[in-house]
Formats: sequence, C-alpha cells, structure tokens
Amino acid sequence: MQESSTAIRLNPFKGCDGPEGVPVPWSPYGRILKERPNFTLDPLFHAGCYYVQDSSAMFVGYLFRKLVSPFNGIKVLDLCAAPGGKTTDIAASLREVVGDAFELTANEVIRHRANVLADNVGVWGDRCVTVTSADPAVIGREMPGYYDVIVADVPCSGEGMFRKDPRAAKEWSPELVSLCASRQRRILADVWPALREGGLLIYSTCTYEQAENDDNLLWAAETLGGDIIPAEDEFGTYGVELTGSGSLLKAGRVPGEGQWAGTLRKTSSVAGKARSIAALHPLESRIQVFDESVPRVELDLQQALRYLHRDSLFLPDAPLGMLLACYRSHPLGLLKNLGSRCNNLYPKGRRILMDV
Repeated sequence: MQESSTAIRLNPFKGCDGPEGVPVPWSPYGRILKERPNFTLDPLFHAGCYYVQDSSAMFVGYLFRKLVSPFNGIKVLDLCAAPGGKTTDIAASLREVVGDAFELTANEVIRHRANVLADNVGVWGDRCVTVTSADPAVIGREMPGYYDVIVADVPCSGEGMFRKDPRAAKEWSPELVSLCASRQRRILADVWPALREGGLLIYSTCTYEQAENDDNLLWAAETLGGDIIPAEDEFGTYGVELTGSGSLLKAGRVPGEGQWAGTLRKTSSVAGKARSIAALHPLESRIQVFDESVPRVELDLQQALRYLHRDSLFLPDAPLGMLLACYRSHPLGLLKNLGSRCNNLYPKGRRILMDV
C-alpha cells in the first residue's frame, strides 16, 4: 500500500498564502503536498493561513458546499469537531456566501480535545464560530430545532486510519465495530431534536464498515425520520466509490486516508423551543482580534520564529510602544517595543517549543 499523503487547506480570508501542491479534486482550497514539511517552523501555519487536513476528510466540506444553500442567519453544528478541520472548512464556505451572517457551533464533548479545537479555531480566526464541550444529549434537549445543518463525524472503529495509525489496526475487532455502531446511533438519537424539520444531517466516519456507515444512516432515516439524499458518482476517476447510501474514500485508492460520508434530510417534526447558545456554556474565545490602529512591524523568517518561540527581540528601527508583529503581512501577535528590547506578548500556550 502506498504511503499516506500530506495535505493542507488554504484560508481564503488570509490570502491563500501557503505551501504549493496538487489541487484536491473536491476542495477549492485543498492542496496535496509533495512531501511533509515541518509545519512548526512555518510562521504562515501559526498565522492561520492554512490548516493541515487529510484530503479525504475534506470530502465532508464538499458535501456541505454542494447540498447547503447558505442564507443570512444560518445555524450549523459541527458535533464531533476536534481538532477543527471540518469546522474551519465549513466556516470558510459559509463566510464566502453570507459573510458574518451565520452561526457555527463547533462542539467536542471530550474537554482536552475541546481545548485543542478552541486553539485551532482561534488561529483560523473566524469570529462566527463558537466552541462548546457539551454532550449530544444536552444539545438535543436544550436546543430543539435550532440548527439548520448538523455535521456529525462520529467516533468509529477507524479502519480508514490503519495506514496512518498502526495502533488503530491493533485495536480493531468485530466487537469494536458493534460497539461503535451502537454508540453512533445513540449520538445521532441524542442530538436529533436539535436539527429542525427539513434540516440536513451530514454523517461521516473514517471506517469502511457497513454497520457504521450505510446501515446507520438507513437506521436514522427509518427510526428518527428522514430521507437519504442519494450520493452521486462525481469523483470515480479519483477513486471515490459509491456505497448503498453514501461515498467511500479508501486509503490506497485515493491519496488520503479512509472516509465515508452520507447525507439525510430530516422529515420528522420538532417539539419545544430552543434556548440561546449560552445554554451550552461556550468556551472562552481564543480568537485574537487586533486593533487596526496598532502599528505593524514586518519580521523576517528568523525573527518570526523567535517571536513564536517567545524570545526577546531587538527592533531598533521599529516605533516604540505596542506593535503588531507580522510575517509576509500576516499578523502573528502583539509585542511592546521598549527600544532596548521588545516584550514578547505571544500567548504562552501557543509558543513553539522546539529549538528555532
């Protein structure tokens, strides 16, 4: 089996500045790289100019763009959102069409993963994204009929990750498949009330198991109330296969890892009135909003890396006082120039740990 590829997705609202590569067929900003660079040592990565995401995982964003017609005020839930690839893809797609007029809730029930999600959303920089760490049952109970779209990339048995993660292969068993299929149904049933009647569910996994993919989408349609939207054969020449109810990307047949995705339109009614998003206790925003009046100072590569390492800088030609440190015109963060040295105000939790 061929080695796994490395792919990125450019941020269209930060100039699409990033590594060059081969376009991903189903993503307008996806690029498959010839080799994996050291992203830690690229200031553009830290500036949120691109997100490192497997090319197969970008297929969910493709389905979103194909099937969703965004309107002002649209509300979307990315249910199992960590580490943030699908969230940032959806956010960019929404912003291109409706600007600031959308709400995207990025939820991750496991708290330490939610913190990673919050950091990645913060670096991406879209203020219309709210990060939460709520159980799907809480979302379903507190927010009935609130969301127009729910994206559920649910935990699975992980067959599609065997090439990338040997541990997933060791842990796989028929019993694990059964356990995952049952858990996935519970997750869908718990969150289902939060999707409005007529709303769209995009359901995905990174496994090949029918029990976790087609069977579960069919179960949701019959038990929870919905119509499956048939998949179309659009990328067969790129290795994407059609299954009973969705699209399957297999590692080795596509450049990326394994992914399955299918869609469902909700037909059942919703009872109850949704509360505000505050009911889900959002995490504190980690998006840095910089005052446009703060003078900018352009850093070269080594200066930028030292800044991201939280080292002291000496910028004798820069204005005194608060400055916005930039690399290739992209903001990295704040520093205060005292003349003899600069106080580095880059957040400690984001600093580069390796030697620069």
